[in-house]
Amino acid sequence: MASRSGFGFGIVGCGMIADFHARAIQAMKGGRLVCVHDCIPRSAQRVGETFAVPWYTDLKKFLKHPGLDVVTIATPSGAHLEPSLAAIKAGKHLAIEKPLEVTLERCDRIIDAAGRAKVKVAGIFPSRFGGSLLEVKKAVDAGRLGRPSAGIAVIPWYRTQAYYDSGGWRGTWKLDGGGALMNQSIHTIDILQWLMGPVKEIAALADLLAHQRIEVEDTASAALRFASGALGSIVGTTAAFPGTPRRVELYGDQGSIVIVDTEIVTWQFAKPLAGDKTVIRKYGPNPKKLTARGAADPKAISFEGHKLQFENLAESLSKQTPLLVDAVEARRAVEVILGIYASALSGKAARLPLKKTPSRRPFRKGEKKRPGAAK
Repeated sequence: MASRSGFGFGIVGCGMIADFHARAIQAMKGGRLVCVHDCIPRSAQRVGETFAVPWYTDLKKFLKHPGLDVVTIATPSGAHLEPSLAAIKAGKHLAIEKPLEVTLERCDRIIDAAGRAKVKVAGIFPSRFGGSLLEVKKAVDAGRLGRPSAGIAVIPWYRTQAYYDSGGWRGTWKLDGGGALMNQSIHTIDILQWLMGPVKEIAALADLLAHQRIEVEDTASAALRFASGALGSIVGTTAAFPGTPRRVELYGDQGSIVIVDTEIVTWQFAKPLAGDKTVIRKYGPNPKKLTARGAADPKAISFEGHKLQFENLAESLSKQTPLLVDAVEARRAVEVILGIYASALSGKAARLPLKKTPSRRPFRKGEKKRPGAAK
């Protein structure tokens, strides 16, 4: 139950992303930060003292903190399930960092438990809350592209070897859930499938080309067929020095839209509208504004998208309206990525929906052959 100052938010997992959660919560309308938790005392203490709230190392005690209504999950990706289930059991609503979880089965356990307990779960995809992307979504839903023909996502990012060496969970199947796609490219993959619609078929290649001591890919390329019949492609990497802005391209027989980072660089339609000039004036290319946020430095992002998403959750709880990105919606990007892994590791096309999470094995630097590929 929200107090006069809004819903009480608490954070589980006090690594790097927790700081963005905390700053977003402190800046939001309808919520306030009341406590934080991490099983590592120094991590919990750091965030708690930085943001002047109580900190816990015992999850049960954290969940009993007075005034705690919403829990944000900021643990490593493959460790989202357990604290989420504990919070759901305690009757708390959730906002879970991307990915929702790293297997379909673990995603579904969260979704099923929340449904039974009648608590809300938001899947955190802050990119969807940017003004330019909302304008693009509006145009796509209005049919301004005509018959969709192609959807392309390119994420040429860079991460140093030190990034992967900085945490034992990074670059592991169990806790990272994958590499360049599951950790970095997932935001852009989510945007692509949100705008183009469901993916039905995937043929992919992936490998570990530039990094060491990790199990997962640092580069992947996939060809897609969407349910609409349109074709598409995804290229994601963390081996593109120095890291440049992501790019999403949408094409149809009546229009073209290209977004670089958050800026609309192409906005052309067979049937122009009076408001098109306003869209370009507000969201169009600006060399002084264009950045490569997150492309080379995971800390070089804004917390504004998180703030807007937390506000959407608070509003949904207050007014009993649907979330803009619920857990079912957040699961979709995970399934697309797992489909890419299934194809890349088997040498065969993958069809969605997947029946289960595909088996996984380490990618090895320079490996040429895949199981099931031609000899």
